[in-house]
Amino acid sequence: MSDAAASSAHAEDAAAICAQIAAVFSAPSPHPAARSVLVTELAAAAARGGRVFVHGVGREGLMMRALCMRLAHLGLRAHCVGDVTAPPAAGGDLLVASAGPGAFSTVDAICGVARGAGARVLLLTARPDGDGFSRRQADVVAHLPAQTMADDEAEAAKLPMGSLYEGDMFVLFEMVVLELARVLGQTPAQMRARHTNLE
Repeated sequence: MSDAAASSAHAEDAAAICAQIAAVFSAPSPHPAARSVLVTELAAAAARGGRVFVHGVGREGLMMRALCMRLAHLGLRAHCVGDVTAPPAAGGDLLVASAGPGAFSTVDAICGVARGAGARVLLLTARPDGDGFSRRQADVVAHLPAQTMADDEAEAAKLPMGSLYEGDMFVLFEMVVLELARVLGQTPAQMRARHTNLE
């Protein structure tokens, strides 16, 4: 394959992936938009001086870590569950957990511990109507109607192993950060000033 043909094929693949990611945000859902739910809950946590904890497993967990970084740039006290510097959750705090397919045993357990400690729990999932334990442990659910590994074989997708969900998480979180910056009155300069210089 020539360089020109390879470049064209790469561009077509990228366009197809981006189109699938974009389609998720226009998909009909009986549930409130995930973006609105996240902005509302994160702004409320900031207003009450609560800390924000994030958790997810696998590639979802990587996207949650990216969100945590941006929340810190916004001036929120944000922590990744499992980090040795994460303090104990308490009343007034918010746990944002992800369980794309509806439930994971570790996510379920952490949601239960957070609720038991008095923290509010937001669950991000592609399957809000499932019987997963974490759904019952959540105070509020944010629906991201993207394909996950649980339904990877149900339809053709450019991304492997249900990773459309994780791709949409990245885009969703960037949109949330942009809106939350406006809500919290944070400028790009203020956010950049909070970025680490130890790199």
